[in-house]
Amino acid sequence: MHLGSALAALAAWASIRRHGGTFVLRVEDLDGPRVVSGATDAQLDALRWLGLDWDQGPDIGGPAGPYRQSERSAHYEAALRHVAAAGRLFACQRSRRDLAALASAPHGSDGLPPYPAAWRASPLAPGDLAAVHDAALRFCVTATETVWTDRIVGPQRENVAETVGDIVLKRRDGVFAYQLAVVVDDLAMGVTEVVRGADLLDSTARQIQLIEALGGRVPSYAHVPLVVAPDGAKLSKRDGALSLDALRAAGIAPEAVIGWLAWALGQADAPARSTPAEVARAFRIDRVRPQPVVVPETLAEFLLGL
Repeated sequence: MHLGSALAALAAWASIRRHGGTFVLRVEDLDGPRVVSGATDAQLDALRWLGLDWDQGPDIGGPAGPYRQSERSAHYEAALRHVAAAGRLFACQRSRRDLAALASAPHGSDGLPPYPAAWRASPLAPGDLAAVHDAALRFCVTATETVWTDRIVGPQRENVAETVGDIVLKRRDGVFAYQLAVVVDDLAMGVTEVVRGADLLDSTARQIQLIEALGGRVPSYAHVPLVVAPDGAKLSKRDGALSLDALRAAGIAPEAVIGWLAWALGQADAPARSTPAEVARAFRIDRVRPQPVVVPETLAEFLLGL
């Protein structure tokens, strides 16, 4: 787990604890071949080292389990049937190459033009789903603007039909899409507040449309700033020197990391050792700045001396 993930985790935890809510931790492990063995246990251990805990999760259970998406297929299939019953699901055999060939169309955040409504096939009935093979299942988005207010970034509006078009809910290889799984899980687990990284801001409008199609209540959203390297590149797993494991191995105290993260979230005037409980007691989401947080090359040395 790198600092960007830790920043989002602390913000979500502190906001929930500040307001006496329930903190739900789930494992997004839908894409089996890409899931690294032992990664989940390592992430949970890193969160515990920081001093974070959770009320529901894969290791302790809870009323809305299971908490691993790989074990929740029945929930996702039920959601597909619900969307199909509303006439908003169709089978699609188009590929990314087909979309990329639409060179004259504007390109979205994934580098592809929006899926054109003209490519929509006949809507599927719930009973048709079992007979669909070698095709993706797409959700028909509406052509109206989706409007919401992010608690950090501010007012947002997007016409999903113009930016991404109809979205995949189940891939051609049978894997459920992130957009479907996260919405279904949020509804099933009673999530009322979503705090996550700014890289997921552009997923919000399509998720809101799907929530409404499933008859659910839209939660509040707060997208915390990305943590970036000095060159502006988003931190990733490749930045091993800034992982919690590496900082821990270097002898850096978790209180030093929490203090720096609290400062990066606008909760302190300067980095100083702190605990998650201390951050939560005075946490205010409106203090979080939306601008990316730049990690100095000397951060490890700074934290070691904090």
